[in-house]
Amino acid sequence: MDRFLDLTLNGISSGAVYAALGLSLVIIYRATRVVNFAQPALALVAVYLAYAVNKATGNYWLAFAVALGAGVVMGAVVERVLIRPVQRKSELSAIIVTLGLLLVLQALVGMIWSNEPHAFPYAFDFRGRFSTNDAFAVGLVVVTASALLLLFKVTPIGLKMRASAFRPDVARLLGVRVGLMLTLGWALAAFVGSIAGMIATAPFLYPNVLDGVFVYALTAAVIGGLDNPIGTIIGGFVLGVGLSYVSGYLGPELVTMAALAILVVVLAVRPNGLFGTTIARRV
Repeated sequence: MDRFLDLTLNGISSGAVYAALGLSLVIIYRATRVVNFAQPALALVAVYLAYAVNKATGNYWLAFAVALGAGVVMGAVVERVLIRPVQRKSELSAIIVTLGLLLVLQALVGMIWSNEPHAFPYAFDFRGRFSTNDAFAVGLVVVTASALLLLFKVTPIGLKMRASAFRPDVARLLGVRVGLMLTLGWALAAFVGSIAGMIATAPFLYPNVLDGVFVYALTAAVIGGLDNPIGTIIGGFVLGVGLSYVSGYLGPELVTMAALAILVVVLAVRPNGLFGTTIARRV
């Protein structure tokens, strides 16, 4: 029973990371219909900047704030400079750009900070069955997801962002600055991605540290439905717990295969994800 409880709590902690990074993918997909494969690289750069600040000042929370601010700026710049010009041609071009950006940013990080692992601190005490740091990670993801839900459902900015994503032509006629809303969506997604990076990279930071996390986050986003933030949060936690059981009872070498199997089964039964929206077309 103790082993089952340990695996469950570890899965919840890991699921918080998958949910956060998956949520950042959903925000961009809802805004532009583009799967941003560069999201882990943007989060990685933000965390490395936080590492540099923490090393220079010894202040973790200042470093945390720098990571979030850097994420916002990078997300806005990437959308405005790289994505917007090519997306006018095709969504596939934008996806290819994000793949190239992923490789470039990972290479730059290795050139600047080296490929060797660097020690990176936890926010709080990480010892114990469900540590203070685990509770912080889960709570931060839940609060972030709740704030985003309120933003999209209640506030005028959230409504404008949704209108810009689904009916940009109509939104323009109503006076909405669609370009600004899309940039804001990318900035917001990078902000959430930076949060995921900060809670996922401790205790060691290296250029490929988020690669595996991104695979599981993308799986969580697809399972939950790429256009459904709440479904992605649920998918992240369910996937985290499920993979924790697989690792603990069957062996860690089967974790990746289990994630792929879960993804295939869900897509076979529900192609739009468990909570995704099915769009009907008139024929």
